[in-house]
Amino acid sequence: MITFDSVSKRYPGGYEALTNIDFHLKEGEFAFLTGHSGAGKSTLLKLIMQMEKASAGQVFVYGKNLNRMSRRQLPYFRRNIGVVFQDHQLLFDRNVFENVALPLMVTGYDSREAARRVRAALDKVGLLKKENQNPIALSGGEQQRVGIARAVVNKPVLLLADEPTGNLDPELSAEIMNLFGQFNQVGTSVLIATHDLGLIDRQRHRVLTLDKGALIAGNSDTSAVSEHDE
Repeated sequence: MITFDSVSKRYPGGYEALTNIDFHLKEGEFAFLTGHSGAGKSTLLKLIMQMEKASAGQVFVYGKNLNRMSRRQLPYFRRNIGVVFQDHQLLFDRNVFENVALPLMVTGYDSREAARRVRAALDKVGLLKKENQNPIALSGGEQQRVGIARAVVNKPVLLLADEPTGNLDPELSAEIMNLFGQFNQVGTSVLIATHDLGLIDRQRHRVLTLDKGALIAGNSDTSAVSEHDE
């Protein structure tokens, strides 16, 4: 599903955000990406989404070499990836339904099929009855659920999340993690960047750990299991 082969990312000015990263995320796998603030978590996700390009090495996502991907191919590539952000990135001049429908409108879905998909996604996150509300009237947890519905409305094969529970209390965080688990159970690959070690400890998934841009644990898909079993 995702393979990083000796990947480094250096920004203008010489700052190296990632150094010689190697790992493979299997199809249908659920994994966490963790590390201190500035460790390189967001940069790694941006490389997968092609918001950034690797300075060295090769990045493969579902068999495609991203180094060779043209700008014209990017929209189609990104249809298969759902992204959830910590700050939701919702539009407050549109209601819940319209926010979730945005990815479908961009890709030219028929309005009837789009409406069916939007309501199915909202039902999955428990917000079907709030489709006409403005997101600003929702709680933080509900806004995050809208963001998740928008991320999965295209039925992506890969779901990425960058600190999705960073602004939520432990109970709401557990509810959001349960939603990610449900999508993973039906075959969606999930990679979540978080610095919440308590949240990670309550789950039993592989953990990829970054430290100052280097991957120091989790490059093997069995390492995190053995750590949690000790």
